[in-house]
Amino acid sequence: MATPMIELDRVAKHYGDQAAVAEISFVIEKGEFIALMGPSGCGKTTTLRMIAGLDQPTSGEIRLWGRRLNEDAPWERDAPLVWQSYALFPFLSVRRNVEFGLKHRGLPAAERRKKADEWMERLGIGSFAERGVDQLSGGQRQRVALARALALEPEMLLLDEPLSALDPHLRVRMQSELVRLHRELGITFICVTHSHSEAFAMADRVVIMNEGRVQQIGAPQEIYRRAANRFVAEFVGGNNILAGIATVQGDGSIEIAGPVGTVKAPAPTEGAIAQGAAATLVVPADRIELVPDRTGIGNEVAARVVTVEFVGSTVTVFLETDGGGELRAQRSLHEIENTPLVVGQPVVARWSPSQGFFLPG
Repeated sequence: MATPMIELDRVAKHYGDQAAVAEISFVIEKGEFIALMGPSGCGKTTTLRMIAGLDQPTSGEIRLWGRRLNEDAPWERDAPLVWQSYALFPFLSVRRNVEFGLKHRGLPAAERRKKADEWMERLGIGSFAERGVDQLSGGQRQRVALARALALEPEMLLLDEPLSALDPHLRVRMQSELVRLHRELGITFICVTHSHSEAFAMADRVVIMNEGRVQQIGAPQEIYRRAANRFVAEFVGGNNILAGIATVQGDGSIEIAGPVGTVKAPAPTEGAIAQGAAATLVVPADRIELVPDRTGIGNEVAARVVTVEFVGSTVTVFLETDGGGELRAQRSLHEIENTPLVVGQPVVARWSPSQGFFLPG
């Protein structure tokens, strides 16, 4: 079996009695774009700092191409980190900021300037070379921070909330820029973010963490469509989580009776659900259609509109069922703009049984 580029083997970090990271293990292959994601305090930034060498693991090993990294200093790891605040030097020009790491590597002045100029041009900031960084916009400063890191031509690039300080329209542009750079350079990107849209738009794989532990690792679509547990299903958002009592049907499918009524879904592929057991069904909100009347097709739940929330071209409709349960449906604006929904309006929420899945346990 080929040696992975980066391997975290039962890595833990404790501060006194508190475990910031609790024995996590996963590998990162060369050229991957990995996003570490989770709520505040989940351990994602501590994990990134341990990979960077800024924090020492309490136990376990971090390996690069099979070689233990735990005791290596940050500058020995060839893994520059782009900070959330960019950490630029306000007393240096843009060019001097980009040259900074090259200077500390001992490159001659002419070679430093040549490399810095190449990266500034590549990132579209060449015309700002002699400006102070305090004269730049947020997006321009972020490009300076990226140019400073990439001028070192590292094997991997670490990014700590790199887009959080940007305005929303700049954030979307820089997402595309980071994806383009990753594709062109072929180096490994490891990015910490709390934003679902950033992680799902940019990463090849996403590592979801909570309370210092890895909850799920997978491709964005896999995580969004098949959450491994209730925490992930709730954290990624856009899911209806329906708890109830299971009845196993003759065809192997399962009906679950709860506050929204009785609905049906395929049996889980792993871990059978016993007759009469408590079970939790997940139904993605964007799989639910809203129709005026029952059709007898699929799962249908009578409900009324509680709130209609517009976010750009997407509309989230919050519903209350006749049994007092809650549902949400996500539709595109153009789907419902010809049939406006108003608070209190009765509707039928409909979805195919195949679109729901049961959580393990």
